Amino acid sequence: MTRGPFEGGADTAALRSALGRFATGVTLATCCDRHGNPVGLTVNSFGALSLEPPLVQWALRAASPTLAAFEAAEHFAVNVLTEAQVELSRRFANPSERRFELGRWSPGRYGAPVLAGALAVFECRRQAAERHGDHVLFIGEVLHYTAHAGAPLLFHASRYRRLGEPL
Repeated sequence: MTRGPFEGGADTAALRSALGRFATGVTLATCCDRHGNPVGLTVNSFGALSLEPPLVQWALRAASPTLAAFEAAEHFAVNVLTEAQVELSRRFANPSERRFELGRWSPGRYGAPVLAGALAVFECRRQAAERHGDHVLFIGEVLHYTAHAGAPLLFHASRYRRLGEPL
């Protein structure tokens, strides 16, 4: 068992490993920059926040080169990936100017790039972008969404995973 101290400073590697024990879905957060160019990255911090009103949340590292675009964008989309879209997740997790060359993309109802074949897409109006620690928490009001049947792409213990049999 690994334990990290919190008083006097946490062992960030051990803490990251412990946090990685929580399985998450994998998404691509997208928007357009002030010039209309698509911007996006892989996000696994996505979650539902409220049904009334419909709000979602996700976090972005404050040092991310995409931060300025997301802070300036009025709208963003969160594209939930299927297990067949692992290469898209890898492409968007690494710095590349060619991220949008993989997958079929189109402008959503509010301009943010939307991925064809995603398990779900949430098109949002940015409600807040708040700095907390080394991340910025984005909260968006869901204006439009789509959902399809399929198997989600999961991330657990620093590895991509498939959903197993129901219990």
